Amino acid sequence: MLLTVPDVTFKTRVRDESVGGDNPFRWQDVSTDDVFKGKKVVVLGLPGAFTPTCSSRHLPGYDAKYQQLIDLGIDEVYCVSVNDAFVMYQWAKHLGIKHIKMLPDGNGDFTRGLDMLVKKENFGFGVRSWRYSMLVDDKKIIKLFSEPGQADNCPDDPFTVSDVDTMLDYLQRNK
Repeated sequence: MLLTVPDVTFKTRVRDESVGGDNPFRWQDVSTDDVFKGKKVVVLGLPGAFTPTCSSRHLPGYDAKYQQLIDLGIDEVYCVSVNDAFVMYQWAKHLGIKHIKMLPDGNGDFTRGLDMLVKKENFGFGVRSWRYSMLVDDKKIIKLFSEPGQADNCPDDPFTVSDVDTMLDYLQRNK
C-alpha cells in the first residue's frame, strides 16, 4: 500500500460571483497539498456519479453522519470519483449533499496513483475508481478500506467495508 496520497492537481470549478451570468463559476486548480497537507481527511472513492449504490447509500451515508466524523477529529470529508467537475457538482446538487466536498478526478490521475483505477468496460463505464474509503493525516494514508475483489470488469459492485459506519467504528477505536 502507498504510504502517502499521490501528488496531483484536481481540476475544479468554484463559485465566483465576479464571473456573472447564469453560471458564475471559474476553473481552479486544487493540489493534493491544498486538500491534505496539515489536515485529517476522510476520502470516499466511488465508481460513478448517479450510479445506484454510490447515490443511494455510499455518498448520502457519509453526508448524513458528517458531524460525527468531525466530532472525532476529522477536518474534512471528500468524495472522489473519476468524473468531471460539472458532473460532480450536479450529482451533489441532485442528492442534496450538504457537507461532503466533491473532488473531480476526471482524468483518473489521483485514482491511478492510488492503484484504485479499474476498467468497467463490461458496464460501458470505461475506467473508474474501485470503491474505497480512507483516512489520511497530513498526506499520509493511515487506513484504507478497499472493497474486496478489486479487478478489471468485476461483475459485482461490493459495498461491505467502505461505508461510513466502518469508518466511524475505526475512528472511535483509534481516538
